[in-house]
Amino acid sequence: MSSAVSCDSRTPVCGPDGEPLERSSKSKIDQWTVAIVERGYLWGKINTAQAVWPLATWCFLTGYMDIIGFSAIFVWCAFQTGNTAQLALAVARLWETPRDLSFRTSDRQALCSVLGFIVGCFVGRLGDKMGSNTRMWLFTGTMIQALFTMAASIAIWQSGEGSIAPNRISPAWSNPLSFLCLAFMSASMGLQGIMGKRINSPFATTVVLTSVWCELVADPKLFNVSKLVPSRDQKAIAIFALFLGAFIGRAILAEVGSAGALGIATGIRVLVAFGWLFVPSTDVGLVARTGPV
Repeated sequence: MSSAVSCDSRTPVCGPDGEPLERSSKSKIDQWTVAIVERGYLWGKINTAQAVWPLATWCFLTGYMDIIGFSAIFVWCAFQTGNTAQLALAVARLWETPRDLSFRTSDRQALCSVLGFIVGCFVGRLGDKMGSNTRMWLFTGTMIQALFTMAASIAIWQSGEGSIAPNRISPAWSNPLSFLCLAFMSASMGLQGIMGKRINSPFATTVVLTSVWCELVADPKLFNVSKLVPSRDQKAIAIFALFLGAFIGRAILAEVGSAGALGIATGIRVLVAFGWLFVPSTDVGLVARTGPV
């Protein structure tokens, strides 16, 4: 006859009936139950090595979102290197002869994208308070990305602008609401960019893939195809996901327009947000947590 075990200081987790819960469970379902009872699961840190599909989806969205902006105004909402260089060219024109004092639409759009991206990065500073690798922040931050993307969809829908520019001198977006759309798109990518960077996974980044190309090609195990190499394989996945996102994004854009394409992107972001809740923890042991460290 087994003796009853009561809850005390040595038994940190108790069920609703006052009985202690074992830390080592027989199944994953039991472990999840214990974690939920502890109310610390959402504040637990994810295992970045097992976060391949959410990060790959972010790379997919980078290509998807960029192709929407580029098709309309030839401005990237995620890659700020080109936008920054374009602003430098606009300033350089002030010293040319004859002097060009015009602030062109393309320059204004590049500035709008840079500023929106910066705002998104500032929002990402919340992750420093909540823990950059915690499920709570990854879920919350991705939902904020979804809200930014939804706002962009509504803005371009209300603007009545087109979706695909016929050439570079005739952008499809030019009115104030289209600028607001671009700002929200860039903010969502800025937040995604800093969140992906702070996770510190082999993906390295989910936005700027120039460095990913460099690291992939220079990887010492690039041609070691006989076994899996995370440092190489995940970078290859990132590049392929971005290419696929741009390809699919353009196909969808041609059928449903900018507002519809951004609405689909909003739905994908929501799915990714909930997906973060199912990424395994760094440590299989469960530690009671009620908030960020």
